[in-house]
Amino acid sequence: MSETQEASPATQGQGHATRWIVGAVVAIVVVFALIHLFERKKPIRAAAPQAVKVAQAALGDMPETLTELGTVSPVATVTVLPQLSGYLTEVGYREGESVKKGQFLAQIDPRQYEIDLQQSQAALLKDQSTLDQARSDLARYSDLRAQKAIAEQTVTDQEYTVKQDAAQVKSDEANIAQYKLDLIYCHITAPVAGRVGLRLVDPGNYVTASSSTGIVVITTIKPTTVEFTIAQNDVAKVVERFNSGAKLNVSAYTSDNNRPIATGTLYAISNQMASSTGTVTLRAEFANDDEALFPNEFVNVTMLVDTLRQAVLVPTPAVLSGAPGDYVYLVNADDTVAVRKVTLGPSDGTNTAILSGLAAGDTVVVDGTDRLSGGAKISIAAPPAGTVSGPPVGAQRAQPGSKARRGSNAAAASGASSSAAEHGGAAP
Repeated sequence: MSETQEASPATQGQGHATRWIVGAVVAIVVVFALIHLFERKKPIRAAAPQAVKVAQAALGDMPETLTELGTVSPVATVTVLPQLSGYLTEVGYREGESVKKGQFLAQIDPRQYEIDLQQSQAALLKDQSTLDQARSDLARYSDLRAQKAIAEQTVTDQEYTVKQDAAQVKSDEANIAQYKLDLIYCHITAPVAGRVGLRLVDPGNYVTASSSTGIVVITTIKPTTVEFTIAQNDVAKVVERFNSGAKLNVSAYTSDNNRPIATGTLYAISNQMASSTGTVTLRAEFANDDEALFPNEFVNVTMLVDTLRQAVLVPTPAVLSGAPGDYVYLVNADDTVAVRKVTLGPSDGTNTAILSGLAAGDTVVVDGTDRLSGGAKISIAAPPAGTVSGPPVGAQRAQPGSKARRGSNAAAASGASSSAAEHGGAAP
């Protein structure tokens, strides 16, 4: 009985050791299982190709235009001022009508000037008679001097008298000419052809030569001009074309660019640049036979500077802007895209000329660029039935706003940059 009791502690120690060994083995197995579980790589799923629309670069003519804000500036704006004082007795025009050069406009009371003229004419007759008498006496005195029958002083005095009388006659003649001119000034006529404005003075008012408001304002309507400014970066090209004798066509559009108003030609370039704005003022002449251009009206001006012949053209939405500058997504033969940096030329809003970086026949992405990055796989969406991909070949009319090369592409460019960051590629 005592031996059994003494063996019991040993048996219990062996049981404890066995349990520890089993627990350690189980723990090791669990650790290895967890390590294996966490080290398993998730299956890589291939990204689905991005659906895009594409177009081919083509050769065509691209007009190089400048679009600016202009102001209709009349050839002449004349304020008709009275050149003498008097009561306005008559107005011979209707407000707002067109007048010809030399047409009667207003009449100043001429009676006082007529009286002054008559008095000067009478004085001239009197002084002319006096001069004739003095000359007759001088001739008689000269004969007596030859005979030494008269004092030399008498002859000298008479010569002086003749000179005085002759000067008085000339003064009378000048007065007569002045009063005749005053009578002409009483009859006011249009100095230029144009359209008269609203009447500034009513008949019955006393007007003076010092009046600054004038009687009426005449503005030349046909022909007229439009003044506009261009940036200094564009001056060299315009001056070169202008000095070569090229006829630079200028089109005027409404302030909202909805419709064209008139077409003219550039005829003058200012002789200096505005240092505060870095611009040069130009003036274009318009026939304005239909009087569509109104003085001091604001218009949008489009000037055709030159035309690029057989340039590489792509749709404007294909051109993006980002870190490398201006670029496009070029479609490779394996249905991937590459970022291609390009040098831009002029644009007409629909298509943009590529000066370098692309060749005719290259395929570029025009829609679906917001999630693209270099090397991305794409799937080309089929174009709708009846459409033709790529820009049309041939010259196209420049639309207003052609100077802004890609106003709608800023969002696409920013989207492309963010897409590159998301995919870990180079931000275009």
